[in-house]
Amino acid sequence: QVQLIESGGGVIQTGGSLKLSCTAPGPTFSTYTMGWFRQVPGGQREFVASISRNSDKTRYKYTVQGRFTISRDNANNTVYLQMDNLKPEDTAVYYCARSRFSDYAADKDMQYYLWGQGTQVTVSS
Repeated sequence: QVQLIESGGGVIQTGGSLKLSCTAPGPTFSTYTMGWFRQVPGGQREFVASISRNSDKTRYKYTVQGRFTISRDNANNTVYLQMDNLKPEDTAVYYCARSRFSDYAADKDMQYYLWGQGTQVTVSS
């Protein structure tokens, strides 16, 4: 069973930056679109960003556009989420996920079938 392992979360002040990482052991990492989602307690999981297998397509939630950057390193089976100018409303558990698609930057959780355990990001005001 392939597992996705996130890291890089933590507590940061408003305006600060964090970089999340997600590794997925196995030879098929480069085949699939990868995405980041987030969830607050009592809330629904929401899409943050996604990237196609060759990095030629990316998509962002409109509230993070221009502040967050998704990227991937297929040689090292890792996808990243660089988060700059963080705001208190970015506080959530962040999850990486593997999509069923390869060349489409999917933005709906039903389009993903493998999920990590999540990493907490807390932005203090």
